Amino acid sequence: MYRKLFVLASSALIILILVLYHEAFLAWVQNHDGDYVVGTMIIATFMSLFPVIPYPLVGGVIGAAFGPLTGAWIIWFGSTMASAIFFLLVRYGGFHEMGTKILLKYNVTKKITLLFERNAFLSITILRMIPVIPSIVINAYAALSRIRFPVYAVASGLGKIPAMALFALVGHTIVTNPIDILYMILIYGTFLFFVYLGYRSWTRRIEAAKAS
Repeated sequence: MYRKLFVLASSALIILILVLYHEAFLAWVQNHDGDYVVGTMIIATFMSLFPVIPYPLVGGVIGAAFGPLTGAWIIWFGSTMASAIFFLLVRYGGFHEMGTKILLKYNVTKKITLLFERNAFLSITILRMIPVIPSIVINAYAALSRIRFPVYAVASGLGKIPAMALFALVGHTIVTNPIDILYMILIYGTFLFFVYLGYRSWTRRIEAAKAS
C-alpha cells in the first residue's frame, strides 16, 4: 500500500514539473547544442514515460541539438527506459489492477494473446515497429503476462529503433535540409507498409492454424 502511494505521489510530482517546465527543459536542450548527454537522456526518459507533449516533438528537438546518431541514441534510450519502468511498475509496483483496466479498454487484447502464444519476443518487436496497437497496451499486456523482463526489454528496444531514428533524423534535417524530410517520410512509409504486410500475413497464418 505504501509503495503504491509513494509511486503515485512521485508520478504526480514529476507530471506537475513536466507540465510547468517542459518548454524550459526543451529550451535547455536546444541552447546547450549537444552538451549534457546524460541530462538529456533523463529528460527524454521522463517525457516519454509521462508524455505531456507528443514524444516525436521531443525527439525532433533532441535530434536537432545532437545530430542524427547521438540524437537517435538518446531518444531510443529514453523511450526504451520509459517502457521498462512502466512494465516494472505494473508487474511489481502494485498496479496489476490498473494494467488490467488498460487492457479492457481495447478490443485488440485477443489478437495480442494470439500472437504472444506463438512467439512473444517477435510479437513485441513487430508491434513496436508499426502503430497497429497502442504502446501502453503492449506494455501492460507484457507486464501481466509470463514473459521475462530481459526478453521484453530487448524485444521492445529492437522494435523502437526505426521510429526513434526517424524522429532524430527529422529533427536534424529540419535544421540542415528540410526538403529531405519528404524522402525520409516516403522511405519510412514504405518500410512500415512492408512490415505491416508481413504482420498481417503472420497473423492470418496463426489464426488459420488455430482454427484448424
